[in-house]
Amino acid sequence: MRTAIFGDEHKAFREMVREFIAREVTPVYDEWMERGQPPRDFYRRLGEVGILGIQAPEEFGGGGEQSFKYNAIVIEETAAAGVSFANFSVHSNLILPYLTTYATQEQKRRWLPGFVSGDMMFAIAMTEPGAGSDLAGISTSAVLSADGTHYVLNGAKTFISGGALADRVLVVCRTAPSTPEDRRAGLTILAVDAHAEGFSVGRKLKKIGLQASDTAELSFVDVRVPVGDRLGDEGAGFSYLTHNLAQERLTIALGGAAFASAALQHALAYTAERTVFGKPVSSFQNSKFVLAECATDVDAVNLMADRALELHDAGDLTVSDAARAKLFCTETAGRVIDKCLQLHGGYGYILEYPIARLYADTRVSRIYGGTNEVMKTIIAKSLGL
Repeated sequence: MRTAIFGDEHKAFREMVREFIAREVTPVYDEWMERGQPPRDFYRRLGEVGILGIQAPEEFGGGGEQSFKYNAIVIEETAAAGVSFANFSVHSNLILPYLTTYATQEQKRRWLPGFVSGDMMFAIAMTEPGAGSDLAGISTSAVLSADGTHYVLNGAKTFISGGALADRVLVVCRTAPSTPEDRRAGLTILAVDAHAEGFSVGRKLKKIGLQASDTAELSFVDVRVPVGDRLGDEGAGFSYLTHNLAQERLTIALGGAAFASAALQHALAYTAERTVFGKPVSSFQNSKFVLAECATDVDAVNLMADRALELHDAGDLTVSDAARAKLFCTETAGRVIDKCLQLHGGYGYILEYPIARLYADTRVSRIYGGTNEVMKTIIAKSLGL
């Protein structure tokens, strides 16, 4: 029941991504999981084959694509193979829109060529030990110097995907106090050089899933950030974040749909091959009913994800649309993957089986990008409640 949103122009790209995964990721993925991140040069390989800069402007070495469907193909193919490109999604799907929309031409010339090639990896730092989905609670501060040439940044961030390997980090910080009328006022985004004095990477956090992607704590002690590294206007950070959260949540929704689809395929293959009491697991009525339920859920989640993707390409994906897509796709993925794991029996709990990795990796999708409880609040508000 999948809608025909991909055309012939996407086929060659999908085949290239699939071959790249088989050649350069699948054989070494277990090593990445053990290490907690891929080798730094892997991102340069993504740059060489054009995956990092799909939507970056051609003048800076990017593909210049306007459609997000190519990004969706990467999400689908990595999920189907039971692997990930680690922090590719944060770098290319979350951060690029900030640079293309709010960076000056001078900043684009400095940052985008390295962004596209993989020589300059980016991360974004919003969450703090005391501020998660409520961004208004951010306390990391940046004070403008007396001569107006730089900011002095102090504070700490946590749960930063790609923070350990990043060369530059978009840090959301407070440059002015909030006001009683607007708690979100005074937030600014600084593109901080990760090699600057006073910038340090703390613990690499051990997670339940996403084992091949580093997640770190960052701290800033009197870090001098040139004014020329401020992204956009001072104090406009929250509006920038709001503008880009729709694509972030779409990315998570697409991941949920891809994970659910992959889980169903793994369960179909396993139950057809595995025998119990002399018969394939798939021959039992319970297995048939569970797989039928999962197949129906997968159809529904793909329809929702495809519709959101088309709205996004048309420039019509609203904040509440993205919230609906994230809520439905991630909740459905969790339900489908749990059922498919159960059909694997004890082997479903063993990490060498892709279903186990899907189970662990998908759980965070209901938390990051704004918790699903926050998504419900956004949806309720759109209903006038």
